[in-house]
Amino acid sequence: MTIEFWFMFPIAIGIATIAMGSGVEGAAFFSPFFMIVLGLDPATAIGAGLITEVFGFSSGLFAYYRRQLIDYRLGAQVLAISIPMALVGTWVAHYVADDVLKGILSVGLVAVALSFLRAPDEEVKEGLEARARQVPKRAERCLTTASGERICYSVFNRTEGLLTGGIGGTFIGMLSTGLGELNGYLFLQRCRIPSGVAVATSVFIVALTAVAASASHVVHFAQADATTLQQVLNLLLFTVPGVIIGGQLGPYVSQNVPDDTLELGMGVVFILIAAVLMLEIILA
Repeated sequence: MTIEFWFMFPIAIGIATIAMGSGVEGAAFFSPFFMIVLGLDPATAIGAGLITEVFGFSSGLFAYYRRQLIDYRLGAQVLAISIPMALVGTWVAHYVADDVLKGILSVGLVAVALSFLRAPDEEVKEGLEARARQVPKRAERCLTTASGERICYSVFNRTEGLLTGGIGGTFIGMLSTGLGELNGYLFLQRCRIPSGVAVATSVFIVALTAVAASASHVVHFAQADATTLQQVLNLLLFTVPGVIIGGQLGPYVSQNVPDDTLELGMGVVFILIAAVLMLEIILA
């Protein structure tokens, strides 16, 4: 182990704070950063970003577990598809050309940026939340939260949700991001799941899918030359503690920064990152 990546500790705190505050997957920041600033090859950068994200999501997942907001039944149904597809995506990431992978990631980041820039305003979100709570007399399922609130709802467009989980799983394995953003739109707007349950269940799905995908990346690193594995370990030595701290600071960002400002900022940042990646491909 060496301390060559010591500067990643404060950077990881900052990235994780913004990621948890905005609800976006941390690897969407880390993977491009590792490519552009540290010069890692795309497959290694994506794997390292995904492994780092797992530790950042763990604290958030534990918080939602304690609040008893996770729909485990729905989560298990999506995970049955997202995990196998994530493993497929991981395999693809290690066998496609670097420039192709950078190009796919840049397109994915533009899609993430557009999801922020086109996010519904507060009035629309309130309307979606109200619709999600308008369930038939016999609600399909009910959750009782840790605070004693009883939330009853029915899940609509189930097949669409499972298919999207498969697509998102492939994205998270191949690009390290995409599943959380797809779930964010789908669960509330299409499946009509109340927002609190939708967010908690999405975090549950993303966390476990990311664990499976990152484990697959670890296997690839172990099979690669020792230099690659050592480089990843040196990087994780500083990024993992950073994201654990940042994961605790994220909620303060979400509480104190207006949603519109945060969404606009995220959209602009991801478009800039995508532009830099495309420029690298053109100039290569």
